[in-house]
Amino acid sequence: MTWPILSVVTFLPLLGAILIALMAHGNSPVARGTSRWIALWTTVVTFAVSVLLVTHFDTASAEFQFVEKHDWLGIAAYHMGVDGISLPFVILTTALMPICILASWTSVQKRVKEYMIAFLALETLMIGTFSSLDLVLFYLFFEGGLIPMFLIIGVWGGPRRVYASFKFFLYTLLGSVLMLLAIMAMYWQAHTTDIAVLLHHGFPTGMQKWMWLAFFASFAVKMPMWPVHTWLPDAHVEAPTAGSVILAAILLKMGGYGFLRFSLPMFPDASHVFAPLVFTLSVVAIVYTSLVALMQEDVKKLIAYSSVAHMGFVTMGIFAATEQGVQGGIFQMISHGIVSGALFLCVGVVYDRMHTREIAAYGGLVNRMPIYAFVFMVFTMANVGLPGTSGFVGEFLSLIGTFKANIHVAFFATLGVILSAAYALWLYRKMIFGTLKPALAGIRDIGLREAVIFAPLVILTILLGVAPKPVLDVSAASVTQLLANYNRAIAGTKTAEAAPTLTTGSAQ
Repeated sequence: MTWPILSVVTFLPLLGAILIALMAHGNSPVARGTSRWIALWTTVVTFAVSVLLVTHFDTASAEFQFVEKHDWLGIAAYHMGVDGISLPFVILTTALMPICILASWTSVQKRVKEYMIAFLALETLMIGTFSSLDLVLFYLFFEGGLIPMFLIIGVWGGPRRVYASFKFFLYTLLGSVLMLLAIMAMYWQAHTTDIAVLLHHGFPTGMQKWMWLAFFASFAVKMPMWPVHTWLPDAHVEAPTAGSVILAAILLKMGGYGFLRFSLPMFPDASHVFAPLVFTLSVVAIVYTSLVALMQEDVKKLIAYSSVAHMGFVTMGIFAATEQGVQGGIFQMISHGIVSGALFLCVGVVYDRMHTREIAAYGGLVNRMPIYAFVFMVFTMANVGLPGTSGFVGEFLSLIGTFKANIHVAFFATLGVILSAAYALWLYRKMIFGTLKPALAGIRDIGLREAVIFAPLVILTILLGVAPKPVLDVSAASVTQLLANYNRAIAGTKTAEAAPTLTTGSAQ
């Protein structure tokens, strides 16, 4: 393509945010309506343009495509591009944003203009994170996403929103400071911040370990991995519905994307050395947070803990460093983005009607909300990993890939599949079946706007479960190249370590 499509997709939402700032004045109904419509059309057009990325993407190539590069800061360049690993996350981001705007249509009534501006700015920063091919640019987008999310939770959240937003901000910022130090060290060592060049730069093994730990500190908090996951339940509970959707569906995926873009290809020796650590943390996350989810009384907290467990499968699959594991990790992130986002939307539907998230307050909803009960069932089954839904494909591939690398890790991780069925089905039974609570007698089923929100998510969940090939094909070439480089680097290190031993033996 001759025109800078990636820059258009990235900065179109920011243009919409500026348009809202200029056109919507005050908090009158007209201003609120203008803000909503501009935000909706901006996100829809952004998604439509991003679809061109898919139609023009060459799945046979492992190289970066739609590349744009311009001089910028001297040491850093404005360098953008996507490959098979980053493209699915860009599309996931652009596809979910119109749904988030629609989900906030009636529930957000105060400071609507600022709310829409925050969401559009966040979309630009998220797409930029997945499209950056320069370390400095990546860091600016990656960290910049904290600010709108901090405001979304802190201004439009629940009663403990200020506590939750500061906890979210400080946890993620602390990890990222270490990543900034690592980026500076990488520049001093390699004399470039170009990601495409750094992917093929062999860092010394001793240095790799420190770099890996610094990046891991940032990405592990973002995922979030156990034990740095405690900010997530608080952030989810206090965030508005659309905030929870973006947090679960996109922001958590930045950690997994970071592992795939930096940790595995740039620090292969360190990734190999620290793989047992990641396996241990992943298994603990899968089993422990699933047990914690069983004890929750708040719907959002239960889904938040389930997210930590599902991200455990992702980290486990990625660091297994097998084709099925990495492909499974990517697919699991895309699937989880759709399914967990949809589950938070399901919570939002009943919360808007009853203004409570307590599981005990609900029961017998199938009697008054049969369509809602069906929609909720589809996403609950996908969350469990039922064959025929997208949740099954990601978990199954991750487990197969891990099984090839470490049988014991795969065995213990499989317990998470059983536990996820326990908490998800328990939640569904408590809320949907049983006798209808008197307080719910007047509750109404989902309306047209809500049906429009859920329909594409239900279709995608089932479609990707039955035919996962489109997503797997997009990432296949990039994953193959990533693992070929990774295995070559590991083999080279082993040969270098064996050489002195052989020399000593022959001398004797």
